[in-house]
Amino acid sequence: MLGTLTLLLLCQLAGELAARLLHLPVPGPVLGMLLLFAGLLLRGGVPDTVQDTAGGLLRHLSLLFVPAGVGVMVHVTRLETEALPIVAALFGSTLFGIAVTAKLMAFLLSRTDPRLEEEPAAGEQGKGDRAKGDWAKGDRP
Repeated sequence: MLGTLTLLLLCQLAGELAARLLHLPVPGPVLGMLLLFAGLLLRGGVPDTVQDTAGGLLRHLSLLFVPAGVGVMVHVTRLETEALPIVAALFGSTLFGIAVTAKLMAFLLSRTDPRLEEEPAAGEQGKGDRAKGDWAKGDRP
């Protein structure tokens, strides 16, 4: 287990070094995770020791939120004074994200299957009807 933890931390360190030395706009731990993923792909699978250690870390993942909770408690007065801008930013960014996702989804659907826009022939169910949720009896996938 100690060797596996060392491997995980070395991957994180390598990612952090790469991010800082190359001035990449990607967090070091993300690069480290990609390095670990590439290594596991080259190896052809996940060793049991890595899987057991990762499972142990995931079982206790909630403990990693304790420092964030302490940070909120330490800076609660600052959060109170800046509550309105924080709430506005959260609300606005959520609406913006939903709008961009909807537009992107509509664009990709129109490019992927143009038959979704076609009208079915008389008495025939078109593929566009299924996309809208109008299913004929026994025609569910």
